[in-house]
Amino acid sequence: MKTGVVKFYNEAKGFGFITEEGTGQDIFVHASGLKEQIRESDSVQFEIVDGKKGKNAVEVTVA
Repeated sequence: MKTGVVKFYNEAKGFGFITEEGTGQDIFVHASGLKEQIRESDSVQFEIVDGKKGKNAVEVTVA
């Protein structure tokens, strides 16, 4: 399980980015990958999968 902080999340459009702890890499997150609601600056836990356009965060929960 990876950890990070929600950098940006647009609830209306259903996507955003999580900054991964340790690497500082921004990981795309889609609403379909959320297990619960997230907000900007939330500390979260997640898994990473390879998507069509790069890495995606899935199984996202607030830490």
